[in-house]
Amino acid sequence: MDTIAISPPKVNTRHWFAFALCMISYLFGGTVSTIMSVYLPVAIPELLKDHASEARLGEIGAYISAIFIYGWMSGGLLFGIIGDKIGRKRTLTLVTGLYGIATLLIVFVKDWQILMLYRFLSGMGVGGVLLVSTVYISEIWEEKSRAIVLGVLAVSFPLGIVASGGLNVLFPVWRQAFWLGLIPTGIALLILFFLPESTKWLQSKNENTDEKPPFIFDARNLPNLLSGSLIFGAVLIGLWGIFSWLPTWVQSLLEAGQDGRKERGFTMMLLGIGGILGGILSGFLINKWGSRKTLMGTFIGCFIACGLLFITNQHFSKIIYFETAFLSLFFGISQGSLSSYIPALFPIAIRATASGFCFNVGRFFTATAVFFVGTLVSFFGGFGNALLTFSITFVIAFIAAYFSKNTK
Repeated sequence: MDTIAISPPKVNTRHWFAFALCMISYLFGGTVSTIMSVYLPVAIPELLKDHASEARLGEIGAYISAIFIYGWMSGGLLFGIIGDKIGRKRTLTLVTGLYGIATLLIVFVKDWQILMLYRFLSGMGVGGVLLVSTVYISEIWEEKSRAIVLGVLAVSFPLGIVASGGLNVLFPVWRQAFWLGLIPTGIALLILFFLPESTKWLQSKNENTDEKPPFIFDARNLPNLLSGSLIFGAVLIGLWGIFSWLPTWVQSLLEAGQDGRKERGFTMMLLGIGGILGGILSGFLINKWGSRKTLMGTFIGCFIACGLLFITNQHFSKIIYFETAFLSLFFGISQGSLSSYIPALFPIAIRATASGFCFNVGRFFTATAVFFVGTLVSFFGGFGNALLTFSITFVIAFIAAYFSKNTK
């Protein structure tokens, strides 16, 4: 049983090396997630080998994007179970190598159906990396700075997304860009041969050799599983619902005839920058106030920022840039805080499985909820009002966090 808090040894060079490898794997997970979107307009016509209509290109592009998300969800759920069975280090080796090799194989792909298979496998690997690296670092790191390093780890993913844009400049031939799969493949070997296994996981396995391991849906863990899934799922719906359609909302505020490319692009940059800063800040806030209070304050901030952004702006002005950055800062804090909070809800023996469930079950509902934006626009009479409705999810997350377990 995980009734006594076991503090890892003081952070040393091996721990920092482990963190560096996890951060690189996490970062390239962000790059691999978005690199196909950058090259879709040139890759798909080549793979079709004939002239295709815009509708056909959009259809195949949607398939390829969707299959990656399904792989991400599947990997997050599957490799959580595997991580609790065979250990954090071996599972992290497996998932990093999986998305590295699958990305590398795209260099040689001949048709779009095989490309879908490789993207599904890449998604599984990325989903596994985001989960297992978070759980692994949370177990090997000392308590006083754990939340800070987890917040920094969380911002590696958006940094990787930014890097995918740079690859488009460096590699005009799309197949060349996918040689980057060599890097995570090499990182997987370094993880296998040089990283220590989680001592907490090893101790948990030794303690549970003669007894049945805990079950994530038993009476002890079910309340935390439900609250963790509800909090993370609600935040995910709000985040993706707003982020996905925010550029369209910005365009709707401009005068007719304006292309809005600069306004939309700068808005998205601010979303990324604010998210990165918020993720870094989250660890310091957790150390000061604890995870639960930090989350509740963050959700209030998200709700207020949404009201400020979508109620007070009927026409585009530069104040939107500041309000967008304000909102994305709270978004970033929420993601960094949840990376620390969710794993701590569960005993070590089922931590990866339960965290994988909480992190990924909400993605199914998120994908569905975002599709309803178009309907909400018609019902509420505009993108601003439609996106404002998504801020209700932060109220739900606040209530769930209020009644959830305090892990501090």
